[in-house]
Amino acid sequence: VIGMIDLLCSSKLDDRQERFAHVAKSSATALLGLINDILDFSKIEAGRMELCIEDMELWSTIEDAVELMSHKASEKGLELTCNIHKDVPAMVRGDGDRLRQILINLVGNAIKFTDKGNVTLNVTLCETGDDQSSSANVRFEIIDTGVGIPGDCMNSLFRLFSQVDSSITRKHGGTGLGLAIVKRLSEMMGGQIGVQSQPGKGSTF
Repeated sequence: VIGMIDLLCSSKLDDRQERFAHVAKSSATALLGLINDILDFSKIEAGRMELCIEDMELWSTIEDAVELMSHKASEKGLELTCNIHKDVPAMVRGDGDRLRQILINLVGNAIKFTDKGNVTLNVTLCETGDDQSSSANVRFEIIDTGVGIPGDCMNSLFRLFSQVDSSITRKHGGTGLGLAIVKRLSEMMGGQIGVQSQPGKGSTF
């Protein structure tokens, strides 16, 4: 469906037809995202989600995720920046696709709930306490200047189908699946996720 709409958009359309075609593409893309989220969570719940551990270029994976979201940030007039500390290894073993999925979800949420200001991804290497360790404990911080999250909503934020505020959801969209999937994927990869936020002052995931 999306492919056919792309072909339609590239054909000769008047302004009204072009507007209808772009709405159709936006709706189809949103539906595809919802289907993928449901399938992912179903796999996780059934214990069928498997990580693909292989050599990956960590820096490139991070930069790819940010690059994919740069257009959305630009459309809203937001500054999107990525800072990778020099100590973070360029090459690691892990599931690059799932890491990219987590980052796109979190950066996308930050952009979605930020109307002005900036979104920043900071990547640092945490102390392992063991110089001989072959693992890299990497911390990803997605910081925004958006609407923020009330303190009483923090505990339910990563639950399935959880929404912070129905009025915000109507404005920005969302299913309540994204953060639940991010949490499960993070845990499968040996990590964890948390959030700090104040209403009106932005959030850090």
